[in-house]
Amino acid sequence: MNTLEITPLDRPVDADVTVPGSKSYTNRALLIAALGEGTTTLTGALFSDDTTYMANALRSLGIEVEEVPEKATFVVHGKGGRIPVNGAELHIGGSGTCARFLSAFVALGRGPYVIDGIDRMRERPIEDLLKGLRGLGVDATSLNGTGCPPVVVNADRIPGGRTFVPGDQSSQYFTALLLIASYAMEDIEIRVEGDLASKPYIDMTLDIMRRFGVRVTNDNYNTFRVTAGQRYESRAYTIEPDATNATYFMAAAAITCGRVTVGGLSEDSAQGDVRFAHVLEQMGCAVSTDASGITVSGPQQLRGIDIDLNDMPDTAQTLWAIAPFASDPVTVTNVPVLRIHETDRIAAMETELTRLGVRVDARDDGMTVHPASQILPGQVDTYDDHRMAMSLALIGLREPGVILKDPECVNKTFPNYFDVLDTLRG
Repeated sequence: MNTLEITPLDRPVDADVTVPGSKSYTNRALLIAALGEGTTTLTGALFSDDTTYMANALRSLGIEVEEVPEKATFVVHGKGGRIPVNGAELHIGGSGTCARFLSAFVALGRGPYVIDGIDRMRERPIEDLLKGLRGLGVDATSLNGTGCPPVVVNADRIPGGRTFVPGDQSSQYFTALLLIASYAMEDIEIRVEGDLASKPYIDMTLDIMRRFGVRVTNDNYNTFRVTAGQRYESRAYTIEPDATNATYFMAAAAITCGRVTVGGLSEDSAQGDVRFAHVLEQMGCAVSTDASGITVSGPQQLRGIDIDLNDMPDTAQTLWAIAPFASDPVTVTNVPVLRIHETDRIAAMETELTRLGVRVDARDDGMTVHPASQILPGQVDTYDDHRMAMSLALIGLREPGVILKDPECVNKTFPNYFDVLDTLRG
């Protein structure tokens, strides 16, 4: 297994940074483009493991997807809701978005479809989505009866109707159903059981659906209604930068008393994670936005914070990584969904921060990280989780001796992360 030692910065950051396109938007756009009739060109797109799995799966289903990586562009020749290949086995690696989105997408086809991935994917729950599909008349099951992949969909189009899905596990279940809903034979109504987690990701879904011509009625995140017969319009579409990946560079400014401007991002973005800049603002950073992007300037000393991150759980690891450098404890609550990601992210961060000599108090739904007088040098595991690697690397920007195992796991969403990180050195 490869390792990478992070060299500490020798001065405060002062940098303009460009991050790749949003993974969430890219995979949504690829699926929408496949559903449209005709050619859609996606620019500013992310090229990574997750988007490669999506593009390859669409090709396996008979949909032509062209790639121009040097121009960050996909060209998709949509089939108007038709899936040319009747039955297929799709391997989606460790991509949760692919597992969920494709499980719903293939229901529009005819024949048996199997969606499977790596060992960890076979531990990640998907039963609530399958329940939602069954409520719409789709034959969708977990092959091994575990409620996890492999998923088997014996497809014969989607009848439609009303279905119920628990809201506390993953907003991606709702996105999966919403993206394909207008192609059902009848109108679809999706009712949320309990409170819906990660609502900004639903906002992102509704935003891109609207931009491609499909409308959703959103009743206060309790019920979603989609009229059948609406169709996505093929078009040129630009993917905006990934707000979650931008948080690492904002955080680097925060812990070095420096400045970072992330280009191409706006506070008007439907990506909820752009609000991470204002979490840093509550901790003492200065934040400004203009036509060039979002700028974060770090204080002499970060303050602690107690915050509910249910709306942007993917930023929790970033916050925990910089927490040892705050003057007071940093507490993140209401993120139980982190336990069913690429790894149990709460347990993983507890283990690795403790390994570095940081005191932490983990709970079922979050964790408190205390200020650290020193960081112990050592190797840290990344758990084949891109966000573990990217967040833990931040500690190495401040303190020597932080060595990441398996740094290549960042290929999932940000293949050139460490190259961009190095640009902070000036």
